[in-house]
Amino acid sequence: MEVVSAESEDRDRRYKPGLYAEAGIRHLWRIEDEQGLPVVHTYERDATTGTYVPTGVHRDRLTSPVPFPLDIVPADLAR
Repeated sequence: MEVVSAESEDRDRRYKPGLYAEAGIRHLWRIEDEQGLPVVHTYERDATTGTYVPTGVHRDRLTSPVPFPLDIVPADLAR
């Protein structure tokens, strides 16, 4: 999971996903600020290409069975 800040934007969006995919990390979540509220971008590593494919953009609620069962409200992350 990466939390994007103004200082780390380029690294978190452009470079780290490639490094994590090369390392075989199956799931990547990136938390971004969108008009003062957190938004979670989720990705899963494609076994064939070895790159991440987007699996969702979660603003109101994130419910996921992978990599473990989870049900969160992204806005609660800012509290």
